[in-house]
Amino acid sequence: MSEDVLIVGGGIGGLTLALSLHQVGIPCTVYEAAPEIKALGVGINLLPHAMREYAELGLQEKLAAVAVETQEVCFYNRYGQHILTEPRGKFAGYDWPQLSIHRGDLHAVLVEAVRERLGGDALVTGRKCAAVEHDAVGGIAGITVRFDDGSSARGAAAIGCDGIHSMVRKQLHPGEGPPSYQGINMWRGVTRRKPYLSGASMVIAGWLEVGKMVVYPIRNHIDADGNQLVNWVAEVQSPRNVMQDWNLAGKLDDFYPVFKDWRFDWLDVAGLIRDADSILEYPMVDREPLPFWTQGRIALLGDAAHPMYPRGSNGAGQAILDARVLAGCLKREPSVVAGIKAYEKLRLKPAYEVVLANRTLGPDVILRTVHERTGDKPFKRIEDVIGAQEMTALGENYKRIAGFEREALRNRASLV
Repeated sequence: MSEDVLIVGGGIGGLTLALSLHQVGIPCTVYEAAPEIKALGVGINLLPHAMREYAELGLQEKLAAVAVETQEVCFYNRYGQHILTEPRGKFAGYDWPQLSIHRGDLHAVLVEAVRERLGGDALVTGRKCAAVEHDAVGGIAGITVRFDDGSSARGAAAIGCDGIHSMVRKQLHPGEGPPSYQGINMWRGVTRRKPYLSGASMVIAGWLEVGKMVVYPIRNHIDADGNQLVNWVAEVQSPRNVMQDWNLAGKLDDFYPVFKDWRFDWLDVAGLIRDADSILEYPMVDREPLPFWTQGRIALLGDAAHPMYPRGSNGAGQAILDARVLAGCLKREPSVVAGIKAYEKLRLKPAYEVVLANRTLGPDVILRTVHERTGDKPFKRIEDVIGAQEMTALGENYKRIAGFEREALRNRASLV
């Protein structure tokens, strides 16, 4: 392939695709709409299936240096009563860790790697996609991406990695309408705190009808007092449907009353919320599955293809898998068009299984089960509410759907 693959969007999926294409010898250029690269967002998790891909890209050590290696996920009700502790990553026997990391730190590692490996010109900022067109120049088929500043770029393929409001998706599926809002709103923040529980514990507590919290540390030793940077997500059923913008400022008064009495022996959740460095607001949205992601030399990837509820720590993970599968298909298939079609065949159904599972069967379904069976009352013994075998089955089913069941992940061939 002599011409570049044009990657529209310089987020996690787009940069991972660039590194993966470079790894298999395919030239590419990333076009990012933002005028400059900034460390935006809050925390995310990289599960073992995502970390296997970053290990194969030689990035595991750099990511681990700026992350917290998650030891366990702990489930509690809103009264702070323990339901289940499940080891994660290498602590659960995986060959790869689970990392909790600030999105800005992950992005910085990826940007640095792209510029080091592909060169400074491989990531172009200030280029917002306006249209994508198939063409033929001198009898040679190709693709042209036109930007809103009047400039353009021509290449062998165009991959829309431009997020939930993807312009490339709108071109492939005009008139689709806005993302689907199901009445759940999220407020997110980061707070400086002393380590709690193991110091590497992800906590998921409560349930949506009465408020749900997800809490986990994303940076260690941030000051001389031994504090961590702790990421938290508050989820509440709400009629609000604010703009889908990961950087929209949130207001404490809009959700804090739900959590004002959440003070456990091991963590003052109310204080964690109050003391946040900043608060962001985001509605929990996804989109209905599409019949296709590709058209000739055009393809969608990550949130542009399959935005999903941020449950199970899987949004970034599925974009990473997309990127690796696409690079492998473009490497193996005899033509660009065949490679793009092979990618769609391999990824469309599995990704949408995760989208649908995140609506109803995410790992926090354990909390819903306990909430419903107890009538939102404290319990005396968790064994009287739900058995260990049932809880394990719920968790293992989600791992299978999402592609990170331990033995299957260990034994599968490389995606590239």
